[in-house]
Amino acid sequence: MKKTKAVLALLMAGTMMLGVVGCGGSSSSTAESTATGTESTGGAAGTATDAAASASDLNVMLETPVESLDPQQATDGTSFEVIADYTDGLMQMDADGQAVPAIAESYDVSDDGLTYTFHLRTDAKWSNGTPVTAADFVFGWQRAVDPAVASEYAYMLSDIGQVKNAAEIIAGEMDKSELGVTAVDDNTLQVELNVPVSYFLSLMYFPTFYPVNEEFFNSCGDTFATSPETVLANGAFVLDSYQPAATAFHLTKNADYYDADRVQLSGLSYQVIQDSQQALMSYQTGALDTTLVNGEQVDQVQDDPEFKTIGAGYLWYVSPNISGVPELANLNVRLAMTMAIDRDSITADVLKDGSASTYTAVPMEFAAGPDGSDFSADQTRFADVCAYDAEKAADYWTKGLEELGITELSLDMVVDADDAPQKVAQVLKEQWETTLPGLTVNLVVEPKKQRVEDMQNGNFQLGLTRWGPDYADPMTYLGMWVTDNSNNYGLWSNADYDAIIDECTTGDLCTDAEGRWEKLYDAEQIVMDEAVIFPLYTQCNAEMLSSKVTGVEYHPVALNRVYKDAVKTE
Repeated sequence: MKKTKAVLALLMAGTMMLGVVGCGGSSSSTAESTATGTESTGGAAGTATDAAASASDLNVMLETPVESLDPQQATDGTSFEVIADYTDGLMQMDADGQAVPAIAESYDVSDDGLTYTFHLRTDAKWSNGTPVTAADFVFGWQRAVDPAVASEYAYMLSDIGQVKNAAEIIAGEMDKSELGVTAVDDNTLQVELNVPVSYFLSLMYFPTFYPVNEEFFNSCGDTFATSPETVLANGAFVLDSYQPAATAFHLTKNADYYDADRVQLSGLSYQVIQDSQQALMSYQTGALDTTLVNGEQVDQVQDDPEFKTIGAGYLWYVSPNISGVPELANLNVRLAMTMAIDRDSITADVLKDGSASTYTAVPMEFAAGPDGSDFSADQTRFADVCAYDAEKAADYWTKGLEELGITELSLDMVVDADDAPQKVAQVLKEQWETTLPGLTVNLVVEPKKQRVEDMQNGNFQLGLTRWGPDYADPMTYLGMWVTDNSNNYGLWSNADYDAIIDECTTGDLCTDAEGRWEKLYDAEQIVMDEAVIFPLYTQCNAEMLSSKVTGVEYHPVALNRVYKDAVKTE
């Protein structure tokens, strides 16, 4: 027990979370329900029998649709939130964002930090009545690294979690059955690591590590996680109304949840509304209990006591396709573009939601070092290569065009079909075209899912994108730019950078907290010097939250909103 507490204390010391502090359309989009009365939920949704919303449900606005309900395939924050509504992992977050037991009632850690033994609670069960067992975690984790599944987040087990044999399995060199995770018995799960990972427990509440019941999965075939009938719940709520790309869907309180007495909401009623003005109107009429606002709307509501700004943790940035676009392979062109961005005008005049201008590859206020300080507190660290300096940008631009032997350049930038990204993209276009003579930027507006697919496939020139921290360590960002990482959209590669990341994950520095921290700064320096991305701002969500609602937890890491302790009064 002492060992368990000591490891948790170490995790807490290495984590700094944001509380409720200052910190993705078509105008014709509607919030029509996909439910048509009472739906039969079959074995998957056990206790839920009525998909209709209750007056005591929490009515939540989403700015983008759910992309996937498969925990090993989902990649976006919206999907993670919904999956976590009805699924518990080994650990969960408390109100301060720390890892505390969930399906795992307790755990032990070996003296060398290489073996975790999780003791599962005996009262956890799936919504079809079957117990949640260690085998469910083994199956889920094996799916995550299975090359046939091709999970984009497979690296969370290999590169980040350092689970034994994960990298070899992903590379096709070993069978998934050899993954270092074992069901000792129904209620005991053993995990073997290659090296100690100080933040390992915080990974356990990330959806990629969630369990999947193998028998149920096999019964669903190709339809797994596409409807209420093809998902199982073991968490606070049960999905009872949903269709892929739905503009409205519903979850009901899970009466069989092991911690059901804690859950006060009768359910969650989600509405996807991509037009911010329509969303605000829905909130004002009482159809929503919480909604995002941005831009001019903030001016309208900022004095309302129900208005608040909440740290969301996301870093928004522009990713240039360095490998696929010869002009963007030119460093001077990239430096010109990042130096031409007036980030303060974007945050202060466009977003107006408390988002903070950001000049680092790792955003602020989510990861603390050995001394407790914010990794990215110094936003002037890379001022020579990332700042707003129109004169310097023009000089870089002139040099870049001369090196390329051109006088004009036209680039396309893909951007999500949501209000805020489109507004930001328009300002970026104006700033670039004003500061950099001969540059034309064409905005290509796409649904988020299509935009992400295009960037993953290298089918883009510039991409306006975002990344939210999956765990409270700078590696959640710096790990993206390792050669061949699936989130390294620009296909940038640097051997020195890769070597530093290796040293910090599997080398001597993985157990040297202070030395590792300094080396991570060296890695970030390379990313910024090479203008691998153009950082823009660390996102805050400006939200309206009904005074009838309390207890919603907001986190900048992994799961942005958690509703287990939420209460709605009449």
